[in-house]
Amino acid sequence: MSEQSELMGRARFDDNGLIPAVAQDHESGQVLMLAWMDSEALKHTLDTGQATYFSRSRQQQWIKGETSGNTQRVLAVRLDCDGDTVLLSVDQKGPACHTGQRSCFDNAPAVVPHEDRS
Repeated sequence: MSEQSELMGRARFDDNGLIPAVAQDHESGQVLMLAWMDSEALKHTLDTGQATYFSRSRQQQWIKGETSGNTQRVLAVRLDCDGDTVLLSVDQKGPACHTGQRSCFDNAPAVVPHEDRS
């Protein structure tokens, strides 16, 4: 069994047939975005090295950068310990976020949890 087949067999998709996929910059480790994959998007990603996702709103697959030119070349694909989340190590060309930011988390303010001092 190939590594790709093994990964596909271990992937645990939710009741809608989807699995969350986190894209992370392969050099800096920066989290770029979170999207969703169905089994076909994951298979296409493994077969081609192009990050391919599933749009929940449009109910169809999309290849990152297909229209914008802001592509993600996938260098590694990992599953978490439960097999229910995909981590993509990517070479990002251009911004990852549709807002034009490098990361979808660039403009999100960091909230520091309250520390109970009692």
